[in-house]
Formats: sequence, structure tokens, C-alpha cells
Amino acid sequence: MKLSTVLSPLSRENLRLSAQCGVEGVVTRYPGPALEQLLAVKARIEAEGLELVAIEGFLPIEKIKLGSDLDGSELAAFQQLIRHMGEAGIPLLCYNFMAGTDWVRTRLDAPERGGARVTAFNLGEAERAVSLNHSEEAISPTGIPSDAIDAETLWRNLEAFLRAAIPVAEEAGVTLAMHPDDPPLPHFLGKDRIMNRIENFERLVSLVPSPCNAICFCSGTFAAMGVDIPAAIRRLGNHIRYVHFRDVRGTAENFAETFHDNGPTDMAEAIRALKEIGFTGPIRPDHVPQLEGEDEGEPGYTILGRLFAFGYIRGLLHGTRD
Repeated sequence: MKLSTVLSPLSRENLRLSAQCGVEGVVTRYPGPALEQLLAVKARIEAEGLELVAIEGFLPIEKIKLGSDLDGSELAAFQQLIRHMGEAGIPLLCYNFMAGTDWVRTRLDAPERGGARVTAFNLGEAERAVSLNHSEEAISPTGIPSDAIDAETLWRNLEAFLRAAIPVAEEAGVTLAMHPDDPPLPHFLGKDRIMNRIENFERLVSLVPSPCNAICFCSGTFAAMGVDIPAAIRRLGNHIRYVHFRDVRGTAENFAETFHDNGPTDMAEAIRALKEIGFTGPIRPDHVPQLEGEDEGEPGYTILGRLFAFGYIRGLLHGTRD
């Protein structure tokens, strides 16, 4: 497995700290439509001895999800991104199919061990929800498009999208990895959600069978579904091409994130399961607690908790060797 990370900000200091902790790969958000923008980010990362392994976040597919990309401009932009990634040698593109939002939380300062702060979600407080999408602007419920959308429409939109995107991905040598809905609810703020059950991920990969139609296994989101994480990994098998590694305590309707070593999931067994299925791709700590002195940081993405997570994951990778 390739220990990887997202960094906020993507600064020289954070890149160097990550490299010093044994990180090999970096994940970054969509940098813009020009190949030069992608190559510039790649060069910054490679200058510190790291590899740009994936693009995720800020992708031009919101109208595609809702079926309102009437002129095909978003699809064309997405296909062009795939081609640019192929030219730049970036192998993985992570996306989600949550209409109108990205990952949503109702609290950004829930208490964890030693006074650390984590993000949390409570469906009963949905009016306080914010969509945290690696940006400086959090989306509130009032900023989410009001159009309702049902599950079967989402499935039709997803299949049409994959039929147009997967052949381009195959030609470019880029894998598309679907992230689960976070939180994995059947519907939220008037819109259905579909990537919230193991069976739906099996349906996903059967829509357009291809090695390039794959899964991002976010262990925290699957844990919120109430599934056994090692068993889910073994069930989804080689369709898993990318891993977000984190844990939560609670249910899809009411949960809080945890330190990687302080949640209910057997994280060592999860690593063993990933090794059993032959997973060798990028694995990154996902959201992390904010530690002392990080008051101004981006919730879930500050660096001190990330450094702790690097060491913990490396320990698991070494400690579960055959």
C-alpha cells in the first residue's frame, strides 16, 4: 500500500512534514481545466520527493448528478480532466454522487480524547448542517439547490455518466473511484442518496464493468453504515482501488469521528483484509482531529492529527506483515 495524504494547505512545510513521516503520495483537488494547472501542482509535489496519486474534490459534475448538464459542458470538462490526468501520469480520480452537497456535518468541535475536536453529524440538527468540501466556503442548507431528486433518477444519471466517462478513462489509464455518501443516509435535505449500502456499490461496478470503474473504500463512512469493516473489504475485493482510512462512533443518523486508534473498528484487521484482497493502492488518513493550537485550521484537515495518523497507519502496515 502507498501511504498518501491530502494536505490543507498544500504548503511546502506540510509536504516536507509528510515526506519526513514516510508518506509517499499526495491527493489534491481539481486544480482547473488547463493541463498546465495540473502539471504545476504535480511539479510542486514532486519537488519534495512525493507523487501526485489522485485528484478528488471540486469536480465539475454537480449538474451531471442532477441531470441538468443539458449542453454537456460538465461532461466534456470531466472527460478532459481524465485525458489530462492520463497525460500527466496521475492514476486515480475520486468522485462522489451526492447531489447538492459534499460531506456534511452539523458540528465541527465535538470533543475527543484530551480535548481534541472532531466533526460530528446529528440528523436531528440538520438545519445546522454544513457541507465541508475542502474549500473556504462551507455550504449551508439554504445554499443547496432545492430541486428534489429520487434514487432511480440518480441511478440513471450515474449510469449515463459512467457510459460516457469509463471509455475515456480506459483509454487514458485512469481509474474512477466512487466515494460513498457521507453521511450514508437514504435521503438528505429533499434529495435521495444512492451510495450508502454495500449492495449499491456492487450495483455500481456492474453498471459498466471495467477495471476503471472502481470503489473508494472510506472506512469511516462504511462504519457509519453499520457494516463489519474487514468483512466489507473482503466482500468488495479488488473493486477497491483507493482507501480513506478513518473511524466513527455512532450511526449514519448520529455519529462523531474519532482518533484512528480510538474508535470501534478493528483497524489492524481492516489492514489485514486489505492485504488479503491484494490492495496496493493509495491509503490515506481521511479526516483527523484538530489538536491543541490548531484553532484556525480547516476542520478535519489540520496537520498535527494527520502526523499522528501517519505514524499509526505505518505502524499497522508494519505490524500486520506476514
